[in-house]
Amino acid sequence: MAFHFVAERVLHAPAATIYHCLSDYTAHHRHQPEGFLPPAFTRLEVLRGGLGAGTLIRFTTRVGGRSMTRTQEVSEPVPGRVLVEWGDGEGSTFTVESQGDRTLLRIETTLQVSGTEGWMMRLLGARILRPLYEDEMRRLEAYAQAHAMKANPVPTA
Repeated sequence: MAFHFVAERVLHAPAATIYHCLSDYTAHHRHQPEGFLPPAFTRLEVLRGGLGAGTLIRFTTRVGGRSMTRTQEVSEPVPGRVLVEWGDGEGSTFTVESQGDRTLLRIETTLQVSGTEGWMMRLLGARILRPLYEDEMRRLEAYAQAHAMKANPVPTA
């Protein structure tokens, strides 16, 4: 059974900066202090690539007292706007929509669950995942604001 969860928030940072931070797994999409991932992500490894489509990542999340390690490949169905992390029938889609100097970020996650876990996710999944995603989006917003010039350097003449 699939469990689907969606979270979105307007971030006070340009869409190009947000997307760059999300798609660069080597320099930005990391744990703090180097990146913006919250403590629930206990490990992120780049197995191949590191920037956008074709990147292969392995990460561990610790949510509700349970750790899960996943390996997912990154694709960019709409480069600069839609980034997907997917593997074994589950993953997340990050959609970045420009709103001038702000960005609407939407994160959609699909998890494969069954048995007791499936029942628990239907009952408590949103309450468990919402704070995690809100934390990640707050951290990403602050990180993007602090790294705007590094993520999108102004060309020199």
